[in-house]
Amino acid sequence: MPRTIVITGASDGIGAAAARQLHEIGEEVVVVGRNPDKTRRVADALGVRSFTADFSDLAQVRELAETLRAEYPRIDVLANNAGGIFGERKLTGDGYEVTFQVNHLAPFLLTNLLREVLIESRASVIQTSSAAARLFSRFDIDDLQGAHRYSASRAYGNAKLANVLFTKELNRRFGDAGLSAVAYHPGVIASSFGSTGSGSWKFLYGGPLAERFMTSTDVGGARLTWLALGKPGVDWQPGGFYANNKPARTHRRADDPALARLLWDRSAELVGLAS
Repeated sequence: MPRTIVITGASDGIGAAAARQLHEIGEEVVVVGRNPDKTRRVADALGVRSFTADFSDLAQVRELAETLRAEYPRIDVLANNAGGIFGERKLTGDGYEVTFQVNHLAPFLLTNLLREVLIESRASVIQTSSAAARLFSRFDIDDLQGAHRYSASRAYGNAKLANVLFTKELNRRFGDAGLSAVAYHPGVIASSFGSTGSGSWKFLYGGPLAERFMTSTDVGGARLTWLALGKPGVDWQPGGFYANNKPARTHRRADDPALARLLWDRSAELVGLAS
């Protein structure tokens, strides 16, 4: 029986590649993206359903969660793959720094709003993080919005570390109830990922050397596919961080349970959820 796999950020890049790979294996894939036209094209090519939601608008995240709960009584895998790096510091309409909201707050909210069905389904929650968590993060729990110290790289690294902390705390809180969470680094992918960035990030991802020296979206997507198909506790360990389909090193602060709990509580407060 096909499993239901919801992939956000699936209108292009590794999300679209994983959606195609999982569909070809016979899984029921649900494509979620920000751009309606691009999302529809990916879904139509596969003959699957799609939904749109802009993660810089938390009202759209709540609407997406409500629709998914109504349409899918069982969700076997939730792949929180949507994300991005941005240029100058700016706030969303919700009042939060856009990198933090799109990469962390929005998937935190979506996962929690789907939590009951995920637990009932004994689902896997996969978080697309990055080696940037180790390379660029200067994490300050009292400055999650980057109001005091901001750079695009630091904001992205902090958000990717937040992804790993969220994964570990999600697993700690609900692992015994049947939910399994894992985070991973897909590789440095030749995609449109850096198009919303500026400076070196935009040059790196949009320059002529990108496709030559970066990992293809098919390979990056296959790493998401491997986790989606894998059995928690057998193929990968819940609460872990992976790269190249193997346990990998991330920022040392990812192993701080007190920080993970505090981030959860702060995030729940920001999005209006009971801690």
